[in-house]
Amino acid sequence: MNIRANTLSRRGLLLGASALAGCTGAGLDTMSTGSVSTASRSAKSSDGVVRPAIGVDRHLSTMAAMYGPMEDDGFQLAAIPYDKLDQRFRRQRVVNRTGMPAGTIVVDPHNHHAYFILSSDEAVRYGVGVGKAGFEWSGDAVIARKAKWPTWTPPKEMIERRPDLAQWAGGQPGGLDNPLGARALYLFSDGRDTLYRLHGTPEWDSIGKSMSSGCIRFLNQDVIDLHRRVPNGTRVRVLGAKA
Repeated sequence: MNIRANTLSRRGLLLGASALAGCTGAGLDTMSTGSVSTASRSAKSSDGVVRPAIGVDRHLSTMAAMYGPMEDDGFQLAAIPYDKLDQRFRRQRVVNRTGMPAGTIVVDPHNHHAYFILSSDEAVRYGVGVGKAGFEWSGDAVIARKAKWPTWTPPKEMIERRPDLAQWAGGQPGGLDNPLGARALYLFSDGRDTLYRLHGTPEWDSIGKSMSSGCIRFLNQDVIDLHRRVPNGTRVRVLGAKA
């Protein structure tokens, strides 16, 4: 997968069906671990071979453990009311139908899912919130920077739309009210910042919706999990809108 600046666009960059092997109109995966069990299960790979479960992932346990209150770097994160969150958007292990290699992140805005690819057979799937109409972005990039409780600096264009944000023109310190949440993964191409992020949010009810200013938002507990899994240099593919 070549990472090139000309693969990046806000709108109109549509990745064809060949972008993801086995991708269907119903989404990237049609088999999941379900709403209760998050342990690894046997999965049928693209070659038809049923392989045994990879093993138990301590970061994929019960919903209460994954989404309970937690202390992080001096900040106290509230519990996520996961029972009010559609089970499709809860963190879980699923069959990898993306065709992408292990260690890759794939974001499917149409279905409000993000995947961290574990192997040719399995992936961790997260529910996400995505850009509203007019703010979509798609393409290939790499994570060039990771930050805990990052500073948020609204772009000039956003301040023009929201003059009340001018107070943060120099950057809003990290914290529970910061729009980037507990973690941010910065997407770059050819060494240049795309200005798009994978980041956390305290607004759990925004997951599964298209309402952000273009960035991909995760539950804070989920972005902390993803942050610990991926190093700088991780490849990210954000799929284009469906035709």
